[in-house]
Amino acid sequence: MSEPHAEAHAAPRTTEGNGTYDVIVLGAGPVGQNVADRARTAGLSVAVVERELVGGECSYWACVPSKALLRPVIAVADARRVDGARQAVTGRLDTGAVFARRNRYVTDWDDSGQALWVKSIGADLFRGQGRLDGPRRVTVTRDDGARQTLVARHAVAVATGSRPVLPDIPGMAEAHPWTNRHGTDSSTVPARLVVVGGGGVGVEMATLWQGLGSQVTLLARRRLLPRMESFAGELVAQGLAEAGADVRIGVQVTALRRPDAAGPVTVTLDDGSELEADEILFATGRAPNTDDIGLETVGLTPGSWLDVDTTCLVEGVDGAEGAWLYGLGDVNHRALLTHEGKYQARTAGDAIGARAAGRPLDDGDWGDHATTADQHAVAQVFFTDPEAGAVGLTAEQATAAGHRVETVDLDFAAAQGANLYADGYTGHARLVVDVDRDVLLGVTMVGSGVSELLHSATIAVAGEVPLKRLRHAIAPFPTVSEIWVFLVAAYRRQRARSDAA
Repeated sequence: MSEPHAEAHAAPRTTEGNGTYDVIVLGAGPVGQNVADRARTAGLSVAVVERELVGGECSYWACVPSKALLRPVIAVADARRVDGARQAVTGRLDTGAVFARRNRYVTDWDDSGQALWVKSIGADLFRGQGRLDGPRRVTVTRDDGARQTLVARHAVAVATGSRPVLPDIPGMAEAHPWTNRHGTDSSTVPARLVVVGGGGVGVEMATLWQGLGSQVTLLARRRLLPRMESFAGELVAQGLAEAGADVRIGVQVTALRRPDAAGPVTVTLDDGSELEADEILFATGRAPNTDDIGLETVGLTPGSWLDVDTTCLVEGVDGAEGAWLYGLGDVNHRALLTHEGKYQARTAGDAIGARAAGRPLDDGDWGDHATTADQHAVAQVFFTDPEAGAVGLTAEQATAAGHRVETVDLDFAAAQGANLYADGYTGHARLVVDVDRDVLLGVTMVGSGVSELLHSATIAVAGEVPLKRLRHAIAPFPTVSEIWVFLVAAYRRQRARSDAA
């Protein structure tokens, strides 16, 4: 079920309904919902403008439907790794039931429930294309062409998200390629599917459709999951290959042919070889939805990413009107992840409330009005088989940032809980430690179920918990989380040897 992405609070002040509001929010996805909710909690009147479905990309074409589809695939794969359970798993997934499950979680692409939620917090919802019309002004154009002008006393928050980018390749238009939207709202399993792109969307779509019965070929120009530690992509590639996918790294698509829209697509690679598939899905990057929101009326470039400060105020738009424009979520390009956008929205919403009330800001590192985690503790999980999760910096990133680091690596086989979780559990974990401060800068984990381990890593990184103290955080036996005990112990042994040398 596509639930709202923020909690409904008792509305402390009614909206005014005359076109003037304290805060105007462009975009009613998870990010827009959260900033609206925080602004209402601060006692501010709020208008929310949405041109598509209330709930946004995440609710209907990204996080929610993809995870609803992936869960049956991963559940069956996990069962097949346990003696006694694998014998009970026969036949293929019921794709009709999988798609029906997805449809339930996206409420059949009906946003009425989320629209009611917006109204329940005391915000006014305007459906249509919202465009800036100078400082603190927004014009909303409905589908029927009717226009209405809204004025913000304190803030306009841009939370319009991003869209997929297709590369400029000959034959792209006639190929009718899938994007993440087609990959999550389709209800027909193609016999052969080519997935282009080795990032998070690419590997999840490859996992999903291979599990549903497609013969998947995954094409990537460089290693999989290139922003994570290298072993993460290697283990995900191994898992895909074991599931039957054809993983090709170091290749590019140079041309596409599909003379018959109902026929197969021919894919030409840079080595001169060709592939034939029933569908091709591109997961090759995102662009901000800022090209048609009136940025030019406030001195910004349409279609650009928005540079923001730690409170998510857009830089370079103060002028005589003072600080008023905020860029939240994907549009600021800090971390194109729903949970990070919601974090920014909560922080910015509180900052808007403080500024409106004339209260001082707590915008230093880790303050209530600072998005410090964007720089130091971004958490991400990819629901592949095995799962890949990371928070903070990789060893390479930490070294480049000037830290003196030491890494510790362990296979999950070190934890008996992992072996009980799955016979022959395959997985790996790495800690990146700031040697001078004895705290974690980053953690990467790959293995079944690690998505539920990652928050413990996030707390350790964001909380800057010293390793000396972390050793007292004892994981229950026998659980997969026991890996923490062995990782910390391994690091202490490494440091003892180094100090003795």
